[in-house]
Amino acid sequence: MLKHIKQQKLVVSSLIAGLALATTTAFAEDLNVDLNSGRGGEAQRVDDGTEFKVCADPENMPYSNSKGEGFENKIAEVLAQDLGLKLSYQFWYDRMGFLRNTLNAKRCDVVMGTTPDNDALRTSKPYYRSGHVYVWRKESNYNITDWDSPDLRKGVIGVVGQSPATIPLNDKGLIGNAKPYRMQRDLNLPPSYLIDDLAKKEIDIAVAWGPIGGYFAKNSQVPMEVRLIPEYESPNPVSQAKGKEFWNISVGVRKKDKERMAKIDAALERNKDKIEKILNDYGIPHVPVVEGDTVLLNKKANSDRPRGAVVPKTE
Repeated sequence: MLKHIKQQKLVVSSLIAGLALATTTAFAEDLNVDLNSGRGGEAQRVDDGTEFKVCADPENMPYSNSKGEGFENKIAEVLAQDLGLKLSYQFWYDRMGFLRNTLNAKRCDVVMGTTPDNDALRTSKPYYRSGHVYVWRKESNYNITDWDSPDLRKGVIGVVGQSPATIPLNDKGLIGNAKPYRMQRDLNLPPSYLIDDLAKKEIDIAVAWGPIGGYFAKNSQVPMEVRLIPEYESPNPVSQAKGKEFWNISVGVRKKDKERMAKIDAALERNKDKIEKILNDYGIPHVPVVEGDTVLLNKKANSDRPRGAVVPKTE
């Protein structure tokens, strides 16, 4: 009997492994990636110094797409031109394995958006700062300014499950009003799905990361109102850290790429005005960068912080 159970477990494990390999292979074929290149013991791409090669998602507006229409695409264009390099891409879907299959496999060299405290990368000085936003249909005539606003209790609140915004929702007794959405990128849904549901009246209020909420609200055929959520303040340090609403955003490279990062930092500084114009053109809510901003209030707060809750770019 025990032998039979072990055999069944082995068959199931083999099926799961086979499915994972088939899925990864399908991704690679779709994105024109040679999976052998970049693996341990296999030949790797050698940077000849002529490219500004970005690791990006091919279908993840407003950040990037394969047509170069995202705001991170446009900022990459500015940096590449400033540095006198040819802009090119390695595309991979922004899900688990993104960094492993792009930057760490040396198929590309630059990640355009990550948090400065991402310990998997060497990061630039922050080049913009955004926060979570409330979004609602203008016809609702809501006036939502913070978590205590009475209008938050009038309808269904769409929120990404396990994102920082769920902490104040729970603390303020609003979680019962919430409809959760998946955190990990769902390739069966467009990045606009949360705002799409708001437009279709499947939810009444959306709580979204600023670039997502701002861009899709701006481009919605249904008039929308967007308002930045104030930074969450709680008497509980752990709850406050986990419910953090605003984040600095940086460019990331491999840990050892100190010289590359120095050049990128200088280019970011020289092109502040162009970058701000791009953010404004795309409707990306942003505020001045806060130097030294961190959520490392204590070890527990940091270890429990939701990973990938804001700018995934996952391992």
